[in-house]
Amino acid sequence: MAKHKVGYLIGSLAKGSINRKLAKALVKLAPPELEMTEIPFKDLPLYSYDYDAAFPPVALEFKKAIASVQAVLFVTPEYNRSIPGGLKNAIDWASRPYGKNSFARKPTAVIGTSPGAIATAIAQQSLRSVLSFCNAPQMNSPEAYIQFNPGLITEDGDVTVASTETFLRNYMQEFHMFIARVLQVLPPDA
Repeated sequence: MAKHKVGYLIGSLAKGSINRKLAKALVKLAPPELEMTEIPFKDLPLYSYDYDAAFPPVALEFKKAIASVQAVLFVTPEYNRSIPGGLKNAIDWASRPYGKNSFARKPTAVIGTSPGAIATAIAQQSLRSVLSFCNAPQMNSPEAYIQFNPGLITEDGDVTVASTETFLRNYMQEFHMFIARVLQVLPPDA
């Protein structure tokens, strides 16, 4: 299979985020055909349509980073039964101004971890609604709501529970196949 450039966004801005650990694990477990690159967004100002005529340089760089990848993986926590405000702000920047949506026709997947029993299920549904409006094809299966327990993933991104490691490796393989299918039907230059 062909190689694909995948950008990933970590919904939490915290340096010690468990979702950052999950992202590290996913990068390690991704098949070699996926070239994984983090797309940071912590320096973006709050979006306003007042910027539409002249985006600030940091927003232009962010949109350029999204445009440079073939697919996007969202690794997000759940804040107040939704996605973190910083992530929503980043999506707003990338999808504006009207008619210049960087997510349109770009394959996406959503995953997250939390100590709670339902993990990030509600945040993921919220994010899926936003991505649907952004015309971003979404991998719907397998769903991945990872309950985080201390020690599940090391600081280096090693998964310490074999069944979770297998699941995450399979998730990334499924994402690779999903990207290939979407890009076959919706080529980026079409």
